[in-house]
Amino acid sequence: MRLLFTVGGSQAAVFGVAPLAAAARNAGHEILLAADEPLMAAAQSVGLPAVCITPERMRYGQDAMTAAVRLDALLELTRHWAPDLVVGGLSHVPRVLAARLKVPYVRHIWHIAPMARRDRTAVAELQPELERLNVTELPAPDLFIDLCPPSLRPPDAPAGRAMRWVPRVRQSRIEPWMYTRPEGRRRVLVTAGTRNLVLDTPGSSLRRLVDELTGTGAEVLIAALPEAAERFGPELGDVRIGWIPLDVAAPTCDLAVHHGGATTAMTLINAGVPQLIVPDNGYGKAVAEAVSGFGAAVMVDRHRPEAGQDPDEVIAAGCREVLSDPRYAERARALAAEAAALPTPAEVLREVEALAAR
Repeated sequence: MRLLFTVGGSQAAVFGVAPLAAAARNAGHEILLAADEPLMAAAQSVGLPAVCITPERMRYGQDAMTAAVRLDALLELTRHWAPDLVVGGLSHVPRVLAARLKVPYVRHIWHIAPMARRDRTAVAELQPELERLNVTELPAPDLFIDLCPPSLRPPDAPAGRAMRWVPRVRQSRIEPWMYTRPEGRRRVLVTAGTRNLVLDTPGSSLRRLVDELTGTGAEVLIAALPEAAERFGPELGDVRIGWIPLDVAAPTCDLAVHHGGATTAMTLINAGVPQLIVPDNGYGKAVAEAVSGFGAAVMVDRHRPEAGQDPDEVIAAGCREVLSDPRYAERARALAAEAAALPTPAEVLREVEALAAR
């Protein structure tokens, strides 16, 4: 059968859908990934056949602004390559497409942030496109696949099919230091994902954090874009900075400091790594609140510091707390065990196949 996967937003959306898409391909199905131009390189890096539908990146909450262009591009694609099923994510545009094509629709997301209100607004804003395409109603998804461990799901999350997160990120040449722990030292990983060059840019705060961590005797890895390594590497001292495959390095770490991105957080959860999260937006804050609420992380909100407190010192103190208190590592391992017990993409694929065969 033919499965059309659609993503928009950041590279995290590509990495999130890649395991199910790969499972479908390994099972002998034809797949295509419809994405925006800025995501083409990420799709190619994880081996997904990708088709560009728009030149600019779609952002969650902008369905109404880009719906007509995206729908027309998807309809043109499906005129030549007719899918038996459509898989979408945060955007509801693929849901409209599936209704127009009269094929099953699967929503595939990491439901950790409350989104019911935003979903209702997005669906209402798509009404003009429904009328233009003569779609009388927008049915609920035939299957909702949720990558979020049950313990982290928000109270208003809809019933869904839980699926195990399988890390899938862009790789680079693997060196032994990436998969081995340093002898006699703890290891701390710092990353801001791919949205920013480094955590809390510019680099002054990063230098202070690095000094604090190395002062405790820890080895510091900074997973960052190549341009960040070129810009900040010379001033950061004895650290490894650059593109580091997170899925390879994470199991060797005692702590990870990051921005709250979905791919970053779930890869660390998968590896059982305690976290300190400095959210850079509302979604990252929801991630931080969920993981810290479970006891596997500390959240530091730089945008709302307490009176008289130095935000940089709060971050450093949080790192010291996580490294010194074994309860964070224990909770992180418990969360990893919960995630590992969820159905694999290959198992969930059977339900997807059953939908398309109806």
